[in-house]
Amino acid sequence: MLLEDLHVVLKVAEFRGITAAAASLDMRTATASAALKRVESALGVELFIRTTRQLRLSSAGERYIPQCQQALLMLDQAKRNTKDDLDVVDGELRITLSSDLGRNLVIPWLDEFMETYPNVSLRSHVSDSNIDFYRDSVDIALRYGAPKDANLYGFKICNVPALLCATQHYIDKNGAPKHPHELPSHNGLFYQLYDRTYDVWEFSHGGASYKIKMKGNRASNDGDLVRRWCVAGKGVAVKSCLDMSTDLLSGNVVSLMPEFKPTPTQLWLVFPSRQSITPATRLLRDAFKEKTRGVLRQLIAKDILDDSALN
Repeated sequence: MLLEDLHVVLKVAEFRGITAAAASLDMRTATASAALKRVESALGVELFIRTTRQLRLSSAGERYIPQCQQALLMLDQAKRNTKDDLDVVDGELRITLSSDLGRNLVIPWLDEFMETYPNVSLRSHVSDSNIDFYRDSVDIALRYGAPKDANLYGFKICNVPALLCATQHYIDKNGAPKHPHELPSHNGLFYQLYDRTYDVWEFSHGGASYKIKMKGNRASNDGDLVRRWCVAGKGVAVKSCLDMSTDLLSGNVVSLMPEFKPTPTQLWLVFPSRQSITPATRLLRDAFKEKTRGVLRQLIAKDILDDSALN
């Protein structure tokens, strides 16, 4: 019995149809049907009950499919363990990245990683929306904030200070705020996720905290667009120092009210399970740690951040 045939059977069970299963596997329907017939012939039972309208599991199929799934998972884990022992760095990296961080920093890092390890291939999913590992067919997520789901497994990459940013042109035209209470007179540039607009900004200084309700004429669910608006001088924005690092270092934008700290975050590399970690993803984790510390050091050297950013 071929392993490839068993994978087809599991897809037929998942989609409750041979045509849909074949499409998901990028094969002809006739090829998938032949694979199913070979498995049923080898077992001597029918795994599915076929009618003109639908296909459903037989009683034998209901017993066999879960055990088949478990067996294939064990074989896949054995393959991973063997590669781990040999330190084989290959395979496909299916990673999701936030729009701003991904486009402006991480994609070049991934290009460098793939040049070092040419047997690695890449599939990137760039989005600021919440990720579903199974729906979106990804294995790794590089995301701001620690994972809230206890079933997920993650590595913290670094602490990420946030900064209040604007262009010098905007400041010359509208003045530089000196205190959070002055911010409502400025045009805020907002990130928006689903039906929530992040227009309440929080700052801390000397043990005191300030929560400021902002007004603004631009909001987007794309963090990179918020950054572009800020660089174009359309208003003020609170952004991750990593997202704004290139513009800060080049002088396209400046940090405002540095003594008042916006709420910081963390950068995490998240996996759906511990079993999904491979030699390649461990090396990628280490590369991300090295690259982000390098960016933070550059920002510290330019007095944009203080030394605590590396803690």
